[in-house]
Amino acid sequence: MTFTERFSYFVCEGDSITCEAAGFEIVARVMRDDCLDAPDQRQDGFWPSLYKDSAGFIGAGPNHRERFAKAQEQAEAIMQAWRDDEWFFCGIVLSVAREGIVLDDQASSLWGIEANYPESDNANLTEVAQELLPEALDAGRAAIQRLCPLLTPDAARA
Repeated sequence: MTFTERFSYFVCEGDSITCEAAGFEIVARVMRDDCLDAPDQRQDGFWPSLYKDSAGFIGAGPNHRERFAKAQEQAEAIMQAWRDDEWFFCGIVLSVAREGIVLDDQASSLWGIEANYPESDNANLTEVAQELLPEALDAGRAAIQRLCPLLTPDAARA
């Protein structure tokens, strides 16, 4: 019960991977997150800080100014790449089907995930799809029970 293919190093909205599990066809697709908040609005501590009570505190010690300058430069580059639409936040949405019939187009999902993040290979997208797989299978089984109640073990005993 696993995705054997992975999302590409560069993805676009609508890209997908598929697998078969427990008699179901599962499609995991990339959907652009409709929340327009910038990365620094979504993540406490996005911007580095020299203040120990700040979420972005880089730590004390020798060369802390140098580490701060490097972290600041990285944060600025990440923000600029986001502004230039080089990376985006997305959701991974799994649909479940049986014999070509889609039972649930949004069986499970997770949103607010970075896609095409600088210096990333998008492995996180495949990992999320894998983690959502059991929930999608449960949704598929539930859809089968709703659509075909006579096929469920409880209905057969009645």
